[in-house]
Amino acid sequence: MFVTILTTAEIVYVVVLATWILFEKRPPVSTLAWILSLVALPWVGLVVFFFFGPRRIVRKRLKHKLARRRIKVEEGDVTPLPTAATVSEDLRVVQLDRLVTNAGEPGCDSCDDVRILDTAAETYDLIEEAILAAKHHVHVAYYIFDSGSAGTRLCDALVKRAQDGLTVRVLVDDVGSSAMTRAMQQRMRDAGVKFARFNRVRFSRIRSRIDFRNHRKIVVCDGVVGFTGGINVCDDYVSDPHPRDRRDRKRRRKGHPAPWRDTHLRIIGDAVRWLQLTFLDDWQFATSYVARERDYFPAPKGTGKHRVQVVASGPDRDFEPIQKVYFASFGLARTRIWVTTPYFVPDDAILTALTTAALRGVDVRVLVPRRSDSLIVTAAARSYYDVCLASGVRVFEYQPTMIHSKTVLVDDFFAAVGTANLDNRSFRLNFEVTAVLYGEEHAASLADDFAKDLALAKEITPPSRTKIPLPWRIAEAAARVLSPLL
Repeated sequence: MFVTILTTAEIVYVVVLATWILFEKRPPVSTLAWILSLVALPWVGLVVFFFFGPRRIVRKRLKHKLARRRIKVEEGDVTPLPTAATVSEDLRVVQLDRLVTNAGEPGCDSCDDVRILDTAAETYDLIEEAILAAKHHVHVAYYIFDSGSAGTRLCDALVKRAQDGLTVRVLVDDVGSSAMTRAMQQRMRDAGVKFARFNRVRFSRIRSRIDFRNHRKIVVCDGVVGFTGGINVCDDYVSDPHPRDRRDRKRRRKGHPAPWRDTHLRIIGDAVRWLQLTFLDDWQFATSYVARERDYFPAPKGTGKHRVQVVASGPDRDFEPIQKVYFASFGLARTRIWVTTPYFVPDDAILTALTTAALRGVDVRVLVPRRSDSLIVTAAARSYYDVCLASGVRVFEYQPTMIHSKTVLVDDFFAAVGTANLDNRSFRLNFEVTAVLYGEEHAASLADDFAKDLALAKEITPPSRTKIPLPWRIAEAAARVLSPLL
């Protein structure tokens, strides 16, 4: 009798939860995986699903949406002027702009100046210069903000401006910036810097998903000067023979003695307000505080000659805007698609878009590091080489050190610099931001940088793939199974 009751209870439990999962309308493979896990591990599966499953994404999404909506209400209308994609003669630009806006992100905007930065030294110099020149506020958000020499330098500048009376806000990811010392945090707070951590991980009470990370890198000064891209604040980019912290020592152990190669971006003008809105959105999400000052959004001029579209993405969005704009741009390519990414673990849509473009004659090149900072990601990335090569996609591995750039170049009209990798984590789990630059000038600049990097890379050929040892092939296949989590 007791066994019958337990069996009936388990059947009811499985039916109810399976129905719940089905109404989530997740991808079929994900849905089946969750149902099977609940059947195989009933109570453990229930706990994991409740705290880490799709419903948790919905709860996070609703809260983040509310933050974004409240900021828009408090700060007033910040709709871009019709001076960018709406006056473009290139139908492809118009279509991509429409795609992004229909996905809920801002339209293409104008900028007075755009500068693609290909070294951390130049990037740090310009960021420090902008911070020291600010008159009203400085907003900083980073995935990794360490306490090494690079972090100390930025901390010094932020502390000085806070002591000068400016409003200074610093937001760091709780996991990514775990190496930041308490002493550095306290120093900023003591100077008047408003400091917060994004998505705090508290094991004392389960309240957040550890895999929802803020991977964005944003600096905004006075609402008119903005920075974003792949460069974090850490000594991975600093040439120092004497490692100072555990991240630097870890980098040397993993075979990256030279400073990392990365790409960043500085923009000046109207489009900076969208980086500002993204920062304030994240700030409210982390602190529940709504910044109401109108000075954070200077009146747009609408006179800039450069066309820039800031695209944010994350688990709070109904769509995956960055994934969608990349997918669409690949389909619009006529001559070339050149991609640089440290983590090449594409989903089915992006992989299909790249291979299809190559099959129709587009020059598709993918540049990745010889070895990334994760052996599992390196193995997973290489598991995609064979299908890419068979379709005509050319794959190159950067040899000198870790290449951390996240750039996409399509023909001579689309150049993207941002924080998102070509992987599922960037498209769906992380909070990311990418700046799309429209026009030949930016495409030519990014193409020059790509060519320089390619000169230091080794092309992967089909014959070289046949020489891969069996144990490594098994490792590649096993790592590929984890692709959705990488």
